Amino acid sequence: MKRFWTDATVTGGPEAWGVALDGRPLRTPARAVLTVPTEALAAGIAAEWNAQGAEVDPRQLPLTGFANAAIDRVAPEAAAFARRLAAYAESELIAYRADGPASLLAAQAAAWDPWVEWLARRYDVALTLTSGVMHVAQPAATLARIGTAFAAFTPFQLAPLDPIVTITGSAVLALAVAEGALEAEAAYDIAHVDARWQEEQWGRDPLAEKAEATRRADLAAAVTFLRLLAA
Repeated sequence: MKRFWTDATVTGGPEAWGVALDGRPLRTPARAVLTVPTEALAAGIAAEWNAQGAEVDPRQLPLTGFANAAIDRVAPEAAAFARRLAAYAESELIAYRADGPASLLAAQAAAWDPWVEWLARRYDVALTLTSGVMHVAQPAATLARIGTAFAAFTPFQLAPLDPIVTITGSAVLALAVAEGALEAEAAYDIAHVDARWQEEQWGRDPLAEKAEATRRADLAAAVTFLRLLAA
């Protein structure tokens, strides 16, 4: 659609902030008034709308998209949404190590072992590590603790955690991001250490590079949303 407003401004407060386009409240696709928990997040959303050109590009409104998702899709079924994300721990990326060669095993250990240790320190639970692709069951206590952690997130946290979990393939890395222990670029690199190793052996694929840039941008936007929630 074409731009139909002149100025996007922050409205409301102190705990429910909104955005107005020329004085009219911004609404979600389900027609709910878009309100968010922090002024910083509302300001970020307003900045997205002010940065639009003559035609609106939804791809340049990621913060708005996460807020819409939190209100329209996540909030009505937050518990189920949290369980779906926590379920990634059942096949947790950083628990599955390669059979070889030694250089790949070393790269995985360097990238992933610190976050296995972080999980143990932060949540007092362990991951069962394995080699190859055959499924290994994680301890029930570990799955329960991770499930409890995701259940404690609000809909506004769960909405951006969805792409973080799916892009990294890791519930543990997503928890580390949510708690501020890990930033977007590092999370992506840690989750894709196998791809980096493959590129070192065979070189980069231009098509794969383009897809990676999109995933990195999506992950960065999700982390920005989380940080603005905490601001």
